[in-house]
Amino acid sequence: MPLTVADLLALRALRLTLVAGEGGRDRVIEAAHVSELARPGEWLHGGELLMTAGVVLPTDRRSCRGFVRDVVEGGVAALAFGVGHGQPHREPPGELVAAAEAAGLPLLVVPDEVPFIAVTKAVFAALAAEDRRALEHTVDVQRRLTVAATSGGGLNAILKVWLHATGRAAVVTDLLGRELVAVGESAPALLAAGRTVLDEVGGRGLLGSASVAVNGVTVAVQPIGARRLRGHVLLARPPQPQPGTVDAALVSLLTLELERRHLADEPRRRAGAEALARLLDGLPDDRAESLLSTFGLASPSVRGLAVVAGPGEADDLAADLALVLPGGLVRWSEDTVEALVLDEVDVTALLDRFAPKRPAGVGAALRPGSAAVSLRQARALLATSTRLGRPAEAGEHSSSRLLLTLGPPELLASFADTVLAPVDAADQRGQLLATLRAWLEANSAWDVTAQRLGVHRHTVRNRIDRIEQLTGRTLTTASARYELWLALEARDALAYAETAPDSSPRPQ
Repeated sequence: MPLTVADLLALRALRLTLVAGEGGRDRVIEAAHVSELARPGEWLHGGELLMTAGVVLPTDRRSCRGFVRDVVEGGVAALAFGVGHGQPHREPPGELVAAAEAAGLPLLVVPDEVPFIAVTKAVFAALAAEDRRALEHTVDVQRRLTVAATSGGGLNAILKVWLHATGRAAVVTDLLGRELVAVGESAPALLAAGRTVLDEVGGRGLLGSASVAVNGVTVAVQPIGARRLRGHVLLARPPQPQPGTVDAALVSLLTLELERRHLADEPRRRAGAEALARLLDGLPDDRAESLLSTFGLASPSVRGLAVVAGPGEADDLAADLALVLPGGLVRWSEDTVEALVLDEVDVTALLDRFAPKRPAGVGAALRPGSAAVSLRQARALLATSTRLGRPAEAGEHSSSRLLLTLGPPELLASFADTVLAPVDAADQRGQLLATLRAWLEANSAWDVTAQRLGVHRHTVRNRIDRIEQLTGRTLTTASARYELWLALEARDALAYAETAPDSSPRPQ
């Protein structure tokens, strides 16, 4: 336990007496210092037992109050006043006693026969003994944690020893902040407080840590993992300061355990990769559904996901996705990771968490028997994603529009302007192009187009005739209709590309 004022008073050899500040008996003493300065506060670091004989201390009320205020502001733990033969004072000045009492500052009297050096030695001997006890406790906790880690009991055994040795609640989470194991009555509150920073801390990988106080609960969040983040440990604040090596030992052993789990999961990941390969080879719906059910998946539709990993990161990214995705159907080849995800999975959040700023394609939601089609779509969209600077999804725009984004923007703009410029010049309100698009999408059906636009069918005919005159194209031919439709799609593709925050290609 830390050295307190009460502990110092209990040392009979020092014969100290307390004459003021009774309520400060529990104050912790961290050092001892002698000073005869009139204003020693600026030389204090905090937590000292300040010893003085009052050589230059005036005994009037104002001076004593100023002296006490100065040392209190300096963070002093207690004041020891030397008295007796050969000292300036036979007893502490009454105004000093009153000032200390008013400030709640413990004031100890050191008798003449006890030199200040004896008090100093006693303080530092007690502090050294406390350091020794703390070190012995740390070594004992580390030894017990190591025994638990090597016993085969896993995370639960390690945290039980931790709780018994330190009395501190702890929670271990996986990459998504899901609880793996928890100990201590305050564990639920600990997890609730830690969730407020887990996403932010997790985004910084192994460099991310935090300490946060929420609703009176203070929690330290530490990353777990060797080369790559595997999870987090949330620790309650200790009631008394403890050596940081205790927490570090726990984090190290938890890292070993989660890395062991990661290696032990390799057969499951390999089985998921093999199952994904079978689905890609093509299976009837009933067999595909049966295969998915063996991995705990029961869904009428799945989506293909393809991600370009960073250099040398494909294996680790695949392992991360296999851990957090239901079923864990993930495989990788070279720098590309492929996975099957359930339609309800938030793919955007998933990519933001595990593959931020990496090219990614997301296929359409299809029945299990067509999983190979969705994955082919996802792979085909990787180039588009690279160009857009964000994930590309098969369902967000037409396939032709996505393909058009592969071309240089200036080429698309030039083509669209060449075809549509005459209409642009004569169509300030955009009615002609809106009519053209609706008419083409309605397969040239006049009545359907008129109904969609809310105009008379003759108005539609007049506008299409006007477009023929302006462009010099006869829209009764399929080639003319196709060219105008392609120009409209090119403009939409340009608008689609401009929705990305940064449309420049990203490094592979």
